[in-house]
Amino acid sequence: MLRTLLRAVAAIIGAISTTLAAPTALAAPAPVTVAADPSAPGAHPVAWADLTVTASGRSYSARVWYPGRTAGANTAVATGVHPGLAFGHGFVQDISRYENTLRHYASWGFITVTPKSQGGVFPSHSAFADDLNAGLAWLTAQNAATGSRFAGAVDTSRYALSGHSMGGGAAMLAASRNPAVKSVSTLAAAETNPSAAAAGSALSIPAQYVGGSKDTVAGVDGHQRKMYDAKPAPTQLRVITGGFHCGFTDSAGFGCDSGSITRTEQQRLVRSVTTSYLLFTLGLDNSLRDQVWGSAAQNLPGVVYTAKP
Repeated sequence: MLRTLLRAVAAIIGAISTTLAAPTALAAPAPVTVAADPSAPGAHPVAWADLTVTASGRSYSARVWYPGRTAGANTAVATGVHPGLAFGHGFVQDISRYENTLRHYASWGFITVTPKSQGGVFPSHSAFADDLNAGLAWLTAQNAATGSRFAGAVDTSRYALSGHSMGGGAAMLAASRNPAVKSVSTLAAAETNPSAAAAGSALSIPAQYVGGSKDTVAGVDGHQRKMYDAKPAPTQLRVITGGFHCGFTDSAGFGCDSGSITRTEQQRLVRSVTTSYLLFTLGLDNSLRDQVWGSAAQNLPGVVYTAKP
């Protein structure tokens, strides 16, 4: 009888082992959803063109960064339609100093006009704002122009503005004058004349202010926080711990400051918070809500988050 019982137990163990070994007997693992990493390069090859922008009674030299079918100068635009962005440089800053950031936006699908205008020591903030808006008007015209590189490639319903320092303040002025703009993202935005804070106080579109806690040129409390306080919801202030004014540019120059983090790390954080913000607020990727307004935004290491969602 004992022998019979042992045989029965062995048979049961064998059946269990066979069942566990069979792939079809196990439940398939649940799919893992991995959030996009907007600090990493996007899917598009990066292309650019140097040209003259003429629109709205304004004319200036500019470089346009855009998603290409292949990387390089003057290549064809990637298939599909792409959001438009106008980016303003800082006081006496050449647009080449923002190449890392602008190339990044192009890799994520943005066609970005970067005016070379108002680069002297006596710039007009108001005129610079009009130049930024002229860049978007130019994109609209190019989208409809037969034979243009950008014909049929611009999503004219998704326009945004951005800029650094003076260019950030000018972006706020431009947004207040242009109903086609759907979102604004600024880097160390500086107060302008006329007032960028006052311009933002009447805006209902989303606005983002990114600053650095160690900025000694356009510090958070004297500039971005005042703009944030004046701007009604939706708006957010993202302060990079240890970030500095010239950390938003690719290299240091005369009169530059320094922070307590590296330029590489600061720009990684800038790419993360601005790219996710632009993609979400323009309705291009709704999965990024948590990275813009939720717990992921509130707990991003190295960035202090304040918001009026």
